[in-house]
This record gives sequence, structure tokens and C-alpha cells, in this order.
Amino acid sequence: MAAEKKEFTAADVAKHNTAEDCWLIIGNENTGGAKVYDVTSYLDDHPGGAEVMLDVGGKDADDFFEDIGHSNDAREELAKHVVGVLKLTEEEKEKRRLAAEKKSGADSGGMSMIAVLVAAAGIGYYFYKQKVDSSE
Repeated sequence: MAAEKKEFTAADVAKHNTAEDCWLIIGNENTGGAKVYDVTSYLDDHPGGAEVMLDVGGKDADDFFEDIGHSNDAREELAKHVVGVLKLTEEEKEKRRLAAEKKSGADSGGMSMIAVLVAAAGIGYYFYKQKVDSSE
């Protein structure tokens, strides 16, 4: 039987926000759920420096962690520091779900804009090329 994972609330994690005691919340539905990590012993070894982790100490650092684009090695290192899972109320779960939907919608909107710009540039080039070719 697998060992039960200790559950922590966001308020529990918020108390751990110093260089002597630094916890982070990282994870989402796509990565197996929000987990709680005690990264205190890793602060001095973090390639980006301790300060970047202390800035999000005691908080949900998932967006920050994912936006950086951490390597598989970094994810393996992170796994060594897990102390439990984030216990969410139904209200918190819904809030996280809505935030994830909003973020994914924003991401796809950006890609749509890029596609429109590329298409417009292509059309512009086509007409430019037609004009140059006809003037020769």
C-alpha cells in the first residue's frame, strides 16, 4: 500500500517563506496536481540563485516554474524535495481551474495573432512580388 501523502493548505505553506524555511507549491492538473516542496536545503545550489526561489517562497510558484522551462534534471531534483500535496477547498479548485482555462485561452489567442500576422506578411509579399515582376 502506498504511503499517504501529507496534505498542506496554502495557509500552511505561506508560513514557510524565509531562507531558513522555504516551501513552494508547484504543479497543476497537467503535471499530477499541486505538490508542496521544501526547497530550503536546495536554495544555495539553485542555478538561478536562492533569491529567485525566495521571491516565491511560501506561495504557488507553478506558473513561474513552468514559464522558465525547467529541464528534466531540474524536475528530478525538485521531486527530491516533495513534502506533500496541496489541499484545496472546492472554491480553490474552481479558482485554479478557471485560471488554467483563462491562461490556455490567452495562449491560443497569441498563436492566432501570430498566424494572422504571418498570413498578412505572406499576402503582402505576394502582391509586392507581382508588382515588381510586372514592372520589369
